[in-house]
Amino acid sequence: MIDCHAHLADASFDADRADVIARARAAGVERVLVVGESLDDDRRVLEVAAAHPELLAVCVGLHPDRFAEEREPPDETTLDAVCALARAERARVVAIGEVGLDRWVVKTEERRALQRACLERMAALAAELDVPLNVHSRSAGHHTIDLLAGCGAPKVLMHAFDGKAGHAVRAFEAHGFLFSIPPSIVRSRQKEKLVAALPLDALCLESDSPVLGPTREERNEPANLAAAVAAIARIKEVDEDRVREVTTANARGLFG
Repeated sequence: MIDCHAHLADASFDADRADVIARARAAGVERVLVVGESLDDDRRVLEVAAAHPELLAVCVGLHPDRFAEEREPPDETTLDAVCALARAERARVVAIGEVGLDRWVVKTEERRALQRACLERMAALAAELDVPLNVHSRSAGHHTIDLLAGCGAPKVLMHAFDGKAGHAVRAFEAHGFLFSIPPSIVRSRQKEKLVAALPLDALCLESDSPVLGPTREERNEPANLAAAVAAIARIKEVDEDRVREVTTANARGLFG
């Protein structure tokens, strides 16, 4: 299994990260893509991944919630620095992310315009470096799909997609976008509908650790991908080995 989206550089893992990684490997996780949310977090992702190169892969990004009204939005200097870091670490960077749009925390059109401009720049960076985008789209599903399609982004993972299944089907069929499914599918009717609507060839796995686990109360970790596999297998009426096989092949095809 490949965990296509996780936050293992998060401070909640500082006390036992090695144990979390050991449990992931024991559960059959062969790779975890660790995403960055800010320039400082991107640097931390690089540091943490360097300490665990056998399992962790690097994604450099700028989370769209940085444009929320109560925050000072990232300026051009920050965007320049994120791009420069991705270029400098190209040999280690497997995707640009976490990037995207978020209409849940970003309410005003002024800030949403800044979000869109940032995502367009991150899409151009991904194209320049020939790596995929690892994309957040909370409450902004079809807006994100339309923007990325307009940019001509050829390699896209939509993480924890919360939009309508019809938009996801269109994104896969017209543009080849893939969708990663977290363990929280076991408590989400929306995620069940998403999996039912999409073919297995459109699906990958993710944990989004430390959140989106099988229960809200407990910290999530990559070993919990098994819960997502079991749910997908039930919905698609295939065995779990088939789900692991196809989602792993999908992730390898996207991220290399």
